[in-house]
Amino acid sequence: MVATVGRTDELSRLLGSLATQTLPPARVLIVDQNPDERLGDVADAHSALTVERLRSAPGLSRARNAALPRLEADLVAFPDDDCTYPPDLLARAVARFDDDPSLGILCGKLEDAGGRSIGRWPSTRRRIGPDDVWHAATSATIFARRDVVRRIGPFDQALGLGPDARFGSGEEIDYLVRALRAGVRVEYDPSLVVHHAVRPTSPGELAALGRRDGGSVGYVLGRHDYPAGAVARMLVRPAVGALVSLVLLDATRARFQAATLVGRVCGLRYGRSQR
Repeated sequence: MVATVGRTDELSRLLGSLATQTLPPARVLIVDQNPDERLGDVADAHSALTVERLRSAPGLSRARNAALPRLEADLVAFPDDDCTYPPDLLARAVARFDDDPSLGILCGKLEDAGGRSIGRWPSTRRRIGPDDVWHAATSATIFARRDVVRRIGPFDQALGLGPDARFGSGEEIDYLVRALRAGVRVEYDPSLVVHHAVRPTSPGELAALGRRDGGSVGYVLGRHDYPAGAVARMLVRPAVGALVSLVLLDATRARFQAATLVGRVCGLRYGRSQR
């Protein structure tokens, strides 16, 4: 399923990459959050795919939740509307699930068009636990069994991009934490790569990003009652990062780390209030 708003060329590239898979998807659910019909021609241009277009009010988690009742395939993916899949990605993901019936969710890594990692990712394949969900998963790289998706339930609409979400990211981390607590086996494999567009970030945007993502992390920590040691580690890291950046006279990085810390503290408080 793919939630989309405001993008046509990017969505067309994603659909093109799905149409050329060595094992094409059985069906593509597009959740359209646009106020107009701009996507009509985009879907029609990829007639090799079975595309179903749904409507949703704005909001990433809200859009995904609108698609959950329409799932039919045994495996589900959540690509962003501005990412693309390498030609063999779906075939390799399906093979992993076929080879391991105990596997519930499989996560890969993000790279840009030049093959450079986007963010920090573990270099080795591993089973994911509550302490490393933060660095081994993002929604565009997640594959899950349909029965697992139904067991976990809807995405938390307090998280994810959208005008009504309190925190603008972190919906997939919350989802994986809930999966782990339900006993689902989750694995990460860095050889499963999704290509994603990278947009330059200005210094002002970087601080806002730190506050946004910090808030999401704090909310998940508080909402799921992470132990004091884990919470302390997640607060100490940006605090130390801000001090080191100041020593290095890197004001932009210092503001980012400080904003991240403030976001985590605020998110933590709110998350605890929602338990």
